[in-house]
Amino acid sequence: MKTLRFNDPLLMPGTGESPEQLFARAIPLTGTSGQEYVERRGIPVTIADAAGLKFEKDFGGRPAVVFAMRDHEGRLASVHGRYLNTVRGQNKMLTIGSGGGAINVLGGWQVEPLILVEGLFDALSLATCGWASVATVGRWAPWLPEVSADRAVWLAFDTGRPGESEVRGYTQRLHQSSVHRLSPPLRCKDWNTALVKRGPGAVASWIRDHCSMTP
Repeated sequence: MKTLRFNDPLLMPGTGESPEQLFARAIPLTGTSGQEYVERRGIPVTIADAAGLKFEKDFGGRPAVVFAMRDHEGRLASVHGRYLNTVRGQNKMLTIGSGGGAINVLGGWQVEPLILVEGLFDALSLATCGWASVATVGRWAPWLPEVSADRAVWLAFDTGRPGESEVRGYTQRLHQSSVHRLSPPLRCKDWNTALVKRGPGAVASWIRDHCSMTP
């Protein structure tokens, strides 16, 4: 299961900055290259701003959009950055912090239905369609079984083998929940692809129709 593969640094390599310092230094998206980046991916800047996305021009040496990963009590656990540009051999993202957090958008785990997605832009894509979600970014948050106990949980991970591996792992771990699979629309590998290809209305309807089929 992918959630066991990461070894995120506690502090930013080279500068020694903490997650709190990094997130405090980041600025609002509007008027930055971060705004251009999210809009190219189909996310209105108003949605990204409301969700808490920020811009940092030097996140480990490169510009990135950054987001706070928080625990179930709202405490900042890590800062996750998605780089605006990458070349061959560079990582697309970097996460700094002790772990145990997740990205909660539009209320995240506190909203029904509880939808878990893979990445930051999956969560922002669902928010653009009016749906709350929790992005795991491939990491395990140990409080998820507690907050999801006796609830229906929709595992909306990517299509393909990695996504199905996540589904199997979370199904085992969330054994106190009623777990259901929510795949992206046909011929879409993830929710951001679906948003760009199908549009927010079609994606919102897809989610509503499938979630309404809960036994």
